Amino acid sequence: MKSVKPVAPDRLSELLRRMPKAELHIHIEGSLEPELIFALARRNGVALPCASVEELRSAYAFTNLQSFLDIYYAGASVLLKEQDFYDMARAYFVKTAEDNVVHTELFFDPQTHTARGVSMETVVKGLHRACVDAKAELGVSASLIMCFLRHLPEEDAFETLEQAMPFCDLIVGVGLDSGEVGNPPEKFARVFARCRALGLHRVAHAGEEGPPGYIWTALDVLKVERIDHGVQSAKDPALMQRLARDRIPLTVCPLSNLKLCVFPDLARHNLGELLDAGLVATVNSDDPAYFGGYMNDNFTQTFAALGLNAQHAYTLARNSFEASFVDESAKRLHLDRLNECFETFR
Repeated sequence: MKSVKPVAPDRLSELLRRMPKAELHIHIEGSLEPELIFALARRNGVALPCASVEELRSAYAFTNLQSFLDIYYAGASVLLKEQDFYDMARAYFVKTAEDNVVHTELFFDPQTHTARGVSMETVVKGLHRACVDAKAELGVSASLIMCFLRHLPEEDAFETLEQAMPFCDLIVGVGLDSGEVGNPPEKFARVFARCRALGLHRVAHAGEEGPPGYIWTALDVLKVERIDHGVQSAKDPALMQRLARDRIPLTVCPLSNLKLCVFPDLARHNLGELLDAGLVATVNSDDPAYFGGYMNDNFTQTFAALGLNAQHAYTLARNSFEASFVDESAKRLHLDRLNECFETFR
């Protein structure tokens, strides 16, 4: 790993903002800001339970994952047309380009939309068109990861996969999200085996609120290549050793963990512990519209709380490119750009 020069604390936040980085754990529906929710509701004639943007924001006081999901799914109800999905993703790309995110892999939840009568084609085409334009106009490369909702039966996941088959060339992989507790990864063993046979990349949420055992199962049964969250791995020394040895990436989301009470405050987050143990940890925003921050907010607030330094910053950015699903030539270009940033930073 490259050794970087120390950076004065008063300059560190500038380095964090300027350095190129990849975001690998972003639920695109979770980037839907209240202002856009109300704009889309007016455009589509959808009634909302809140009367104003301010009232909706005031409801973002979550006690756990499920309390967030209840509001998250209500917000997604305004997404009905291809242009809605485009506008949502476009707004995210504009914000993330400002944070010097040069590559992102978007999670999307088609079951949230198909259950309301919105077609898979509408969802995927709107998001894909935004990805194409983000590359051409903002210099941000992007790909799509289709997530299965784990609180639903595996049969529903198979049906969703079947609906997505005509668009598999627009999807880089599959994931597993929604309420973790009581929905272990092995519940989806067969559908993940099918996705593996199709050549799709595989990731899964595990070890956010669920136990370390869920991480073991995601690796051994679902054969995932990345663990989303994974912060509970610190409770299992053998698991920590395996994650470090096998270079299994963790897509950590500090402000999300704080907002959902996984940690009581950022100063007690274990990101530094994960890095010091040699794990391929990354920083991500998860659902930034609901959790109070996009990528640079997660970096600056977490670094300030934990006293992390420029070496940690370089490691996290490098990890994000290593953990991405871009090809090796693209990874080299991103790493060259990262190295140049650190070498020229004054």
